[in-house]
Amino acid sequence: MKNNKKKEQQINYLDLIPERSGQLRWHEDIRGKMVLEIENKGAFNTIAQKLFNKPRYTKIHLDQNGTFIWPLIDGKKTVAEIAALVKEEFGEKAEPLYPRIVKYFQIMESYHFVDFINKPKK
Repeated sequence: MKNNKKKEQQINYLDLIPERSGQLRWHEDIRGKMVLEIENKGAFNTIAQKLFNKPRYTKIHLDQNGTFIWPLIDGKKTVAEIAALVKEEFGEKAEPLYPRIVKYFQIMESYHFVDFINKPKK
């Protein structure tokens, strides 16, 4: 178990190239904030949609930073390049820049909203 932890720590997220999931739809709301839409698929979700009027799509509303970052995720820029653009846009409000942006991408990856093109396989 400790070996997995060490391997995870060796990955430098700043060198990784994020790519948006092809499973997601997104749009800008009337306030200019990005909204990600995740389709609720599978038998359980279909039953829940019919019986309990659950929505077909779950909507995730991104904050100001997330709204700025989302369009920058193009499968070409590294996390470090995106971080530099965030610093340019938000200045001191972006600090602590690297820990925050790495955490943002770890969370986005954990929900399968992004994948990393060049992340080493476990």
